[in-house]
Amino acid sequence: MGLNDASHRIVADLLCARTGQQLTDSRLWRVSSALAGLFREHGLSNLDQLVCLLGDGDQAELATQVVEALLNNETYFFRDRAYFSILADTVLPDIASRRAASKRIRIWSAGCSTGQEVLSLAMLFAGQPQRWADWDIEILGTDISIKALAVANSGLYSQFEIQRGISIGQMLQFFSETPQGWQANDTIRALARFKQASVLAAPPSPGNFDLVLCRNVLLYFDPPTRRAVFERLSQATAADGWLMLGAGETVIGQTDLFVPAPCGATLYQPVGSRRPAAANGPVKQAFAGLPA
Repeated sequence: MGLNDASHRIVADLLCARTGQQLTDSRLWRVSSALAGLFREHGLSNLDQLVCLLGDGDQAELATQVVEALLNNETYFFRDRAYFSILADTVLPDIASRRAASKRIRIWSAGCSTGQEVLSLAMLFAGQPQRWADWDIEILGTDISIKALAVANSGLYSQFEIQRGISIGQMLQFFSETPQGWQANDTIRALARFKQASVLAAPPSPGNFDLVLCRNVLLYFDPPTRRAVFERLSQATAADGWLMLGAGETVIGQTDLFVPAPCGATLYQPVGSRRPAAANGPVKQAFAGLPA
């Protein structure tokens, strides 16, 4: 193994130690490009120099910057829109019928990145103010990236980010244009809160979530780590709750804590839970017109 190979492994081990994510050999190619900004900032030419600097005294801040740069924060509003349609047509009506007495809904977006998934969910509710007027709704977004969470908490997005996934009507209804970018309004921000947390840590408060989204997060973990994440997700999900994974993820062969939901579409339910394949009747009709 040459110096550069060793440097790649040191950086990969740092990422794994901080986040649990595996930087496999097939993903090592992106290390130098992801760290290019740090090279420029610190006057470095290559990865070997960065690794030498990391080993020079107390470089905790630099190590954090390296990990932040390597995290994949790709996201956009209503990502995989068809899945949001299923949430609107099937999942939310089911939750609403089960929580009719308490009128309280709790949702957790694990690995929320810069917040677009959380705010997309908030738009589903805010788009029907009369339907949800007397409901207590909270959407929690967690991520390990401090940098990504700073954007999520600000609710401020660039023209490029705001155009990815939402219609002009939604943009004008839920965002205001400012000199700094497009600012999410209080209607949707009031439904959301963000905090730093790892999916490998204890489930966030209050737990017992009606819906947990953990999309495109498990892809970066090895099988033992995935099993540990599923354990945390199981602890966080209500007995009659829902779990949504990413398009390339599944519980099959990974865990025995969840089983595929009858409606499919990367939706899963805790073992022992029972629910219909689709909501129907008055509850479903109340959701007509949600963004598709």
